[in-house]
Amino acid sequence: MVQNILDPIVKKGIRSIYQIDIDQIEYQETRKDFEGDMTIVVFPLLKFIKGNPFEIANKLGAYLKEQCEIVTGYNVVKGFLNLVISDLYYTGFFNSIEDTETFGFARPGKNAIMVEYSSPNTNKPLHLGHIRNNLLGYAVAEILAASGKKVYKTQIINDRGIHICKSMVAWLKFGQGETPEKTGLKGDKLVGNYYVKFDQAYKKETMDLMASGISEKEAKKEAPILLEAQELLRKWEAGDQVTVDLWKKMNHWVYEGFDETYKNLGVDFDINYYESNTYLLGKEFVAEGLEKGVFYKKEDGSVWIDLTEEGLDEKIVLRADGTAVYMTQDIGTAIQRIKDFPDIEGLVYTVGNEQDYHFKVLFLILKKMGFAWAENLHHLSYGMVDLPEGKMKSREGTVVDADDLMREMTRTAGEISKELGKLEGYDEEEKNRLYRIIGLGALKYYILKVDPKKRILFDPKESIDFNGNTGPFIQYTYARIQSILRKAGYETKKEVLHLELHPKEKELIKIIQNFPGIILQAAENLSPALIANYTYDLVKSYNSFYQSVPIFGAENEDEKNLRIQLSYQVGSVIKSAFKLLGIEVPDRM
Repeated sequence: MVQNILDPIVKKGIRSIYQIDIDQIEYQETRKDFEGDMTIVVFPLLKFIKGNPFEIANKLGAYLKEQCEIVTGYNVVKGFLNLVISDLYYTGFFNSIEDTETFGFARPGKNAIMVEYSSPNTNKPLHLGHIRNNLLGYAVAEILAASGKKVYKTQIINDRGIHICKSMVAWLKFGQGETPEKTGLKGDKLVGNYYVKFDQAYKKETMDLMASGISEKEAKKEAPILLEAQELLRKWEAGDQVTVDLWKKMNHWVYEGFDETYKNLGVDFDINYYESNTYLLGKEFVAEGLEKGVFYKKEDGSVWIDLTEEGLDEKIVLRADGTAVYMTQDIGTAIQRIKDFPDIEGLVYTVGNEQDYHFKVLFLILKKMGFAWAENLHHLSYGMVDLPEGKMKSREGTVVDADDLMREMTRTAGEISKELGKLEGYDEEEKNRLYRIIGLGALKYYILKVDPKKRILFDPKESIDFNGNTGPFIQYTYARIQSILRKAGYETKKEVLHLELHPKEKELIKIIQNFPGIILQAAENLSPALIANYTYDLVKSYNSFYQSVPIFGAENEDEKNLRIQLSYQVGSVIKSAFKLLGIEVPDRM
């Protein structure tokens, strides 16, 4: 990196000119409207050097031009020293890149981190909100791995609790023995339908009770179907065999449905955890914490923790009837993971921002319980995904089903591709595969290009536009590059001569050089958006280069070779960056 070469010489220059040592120099890329490649910000130096910033910058610039072989010129704009870096440096860097798809990736280290994502409930299929969760978690895991971390990808399947008992009760009352095989429905969809039926019956019973004179609050508590679900939960926790067998059967249907969706979405996991196992460990540690005074018991027998001194409130960790709450099982899950993978130095939880408070409490409880590793827990909090029609609600059956959305994206990609006439020479199988790559690429990129903390209004048609900051636009540029390489008979990267670079060539090499740093920055910030938008900037720069600089019409073979090699490297970085985001790139479009 330019900065790494400059920094010791800049510090030596300041020492030589002003007889002082400076620990930190501020660098930034030179703005495009000024001549130069790297800028030194002079204003922070005024804390240590008395004088005019313009004069200081000029003295330092003259020193660097004389003493640093990669600096060929400079200019000063107010308190900014803009340095022109030699073409020789950039062609040297370009030649140093090995012909490998792992350019920019750090070597795997020993530091391990676990990333949790998806973590669905077994009472419904995955929906659009789960898609953002899965795409974020998977991409963050891939980016962390590329930054040199050993990564474990995991999910905690919420397979117990009142939610699945509601689906079970509804299936017992209204199911008449329906199964995925009999209905032709995916198992997660079948079980989800019964969750909706429970809610419909619950609302009717509540209204009937209110009509008989009972208050709304009491009616919601006393609706017979809810009492049945609560009784089923108690039976399950007591190990009632009939209840447990039904629970296993319905959850198995759901797991098979989830696996199909994950495969189609292109995400995977190294290990699954199940709340039906980890909540028991949570209860054990709550009991231990009760003895140590971390928790306290109320008169009704429920167990709580008081976090008011930390600016939070009191939080229940065990109900009066001894059943676990979400916090109980999250405590158990975290502890179990560290037991299973002692090399883990941190955990990342990919969960929506409506759970911000929950994770503040969880992390604080684990610290109070004396676990040193609790300092390295991170909540990757993200905003919800909205549709033009409004918010989704699972219990009312108004969600956008993940499987349906992926099919719709593929169909829309097919329609647009046909309109644009980009399918010459494709057979039906190739066309369908291409539609899927474009459709899923559009969906993933649209979601991942947005900072995780921000809410998204998802517009499927806008996401499949072949122009602008979209997945298909980037995929099309990649395919164009592959066409150039085929025409050139490209086989492997060759060394380029130290030529005088066209400004567009130099700009491209500078962007390529930033890729390793962008990966590290994205890993540090847990933000795939940095990778997505970097890739868009690279593609914009390449398209500008392609329109401005002739490749096959170059003046000589050396220039032509450079431009072909540069095209190859841009394509390689696009492919690597998109792989981190879980997006495929087609060789032809």
